[in-house]
Amino acid sequence: MPRQGRVELAVLALAVLALAAFPLVAESYYLRLVTRIMVTGLFAMSLDLLVGYAGLVSLGHAAFYGAAAYTVGLIVNKLGITDVAVLLPASLAVAAVFALAIGALSIRTSGVYFIMITLALAQMLYYFVKDRRDWGGTDGMNVDSKPTMEWFGVRLFDFYDRTAFYYLVLACLVGAFVLLSVMLAAPFGRVLVGIKANEARTRALGYDVQRVKLVAFVIAGTLAGLAGFLEAARATFVNPQHLAWHESGHLLVIVILGGMGTLWGPVLGAFVVIFLEDWLSTLTDRVLLVMGAFVLAVVLFLPQGIAGLFRRPAKAPPESGDG
Repeated sequence: MPRQGRVELAVLALAVLALAAFPLVAESYYLRLVTRIMVTGLFAMSLDLLVGYAGLVSLGHAAFYGAAAYTVGLIVNKLGITDVAVLLPASLAVAAVFALAIGALSIRTSGVYFIMITLALAQMLYYFVKDRRDWGGTDGMNVDSKPTMEWFGVRLFDFYDRTAFYYLVLACLVGAFVLLSVMLAAPFGRVLVGIKANEARTRALGYDVQRVKLVAFVIAGTLAGLAGFLEAARATFVNPQHLAWHESGHLLVIVILGGMGTLWGPVLGAFVVIFLEDWLSTLTDRVLLVMGAFVLAVVLFLPQGIAGLFRRPAKAPPESGDG
């Protein structure tokens, strides 16, 4: 492993240890805040698989997040089922099915057309949910109960315990990072990166480019569904805004600011952006104005995102002489 890779791995390990120790010293408010940030970080990481590695800029990624969250709310409220063994597979399956349907249509296009079709299809789902009065309409819907995990009446995990739920979210975040890291190091991941670099050449080498992009789209959508499940379990509230393009746009900003193509960069971006928004809200009413200036500064001076501060630029190959 290159020295830079070993340094990054050591820093990431220290960051995970710091997050694991955080509940020992954190106040209740910051424990809830960091839990929400980690859910957003998982959500952003799933989008980075598309944007940073496959070169697929989606403005409809929130559809899978919101669909999973609404699945939890509807099963709990309408069917009275709270068992996590039902809620988790159901929410992931719904997110995966929507990702498969939207992805199958979207990957037939590229560039700005891909962006627009993901936006259009996700907005169709958003307006469908928003107009369902029996699902709460524009006001959203309170989830009557958090998920439960029991075995013959014995509670195995308490979703109402904020510290336990914090560690569950942390485990999901680390697990998703390891899963994507292994997948991207495998031949599938190398093909995905090749598609971003030169799709025509990758196709000429005999790879089924459309199938690889669709598989990546479904994996990203399913991970977004996992984030949606965790958010519904955390907040016990779902809202049509979870599916709106504003959510996708905000997430895309987090990915770009954090650093595309790093996996951990979007998680770092989630921590920076949400902490900054929370801190600024205590200082001024013009949070969006200040955040806009911050975004411009990062784009202008950190083209590789915040993650670029911790990564050495690649050395350019030496120029060959004529003689």
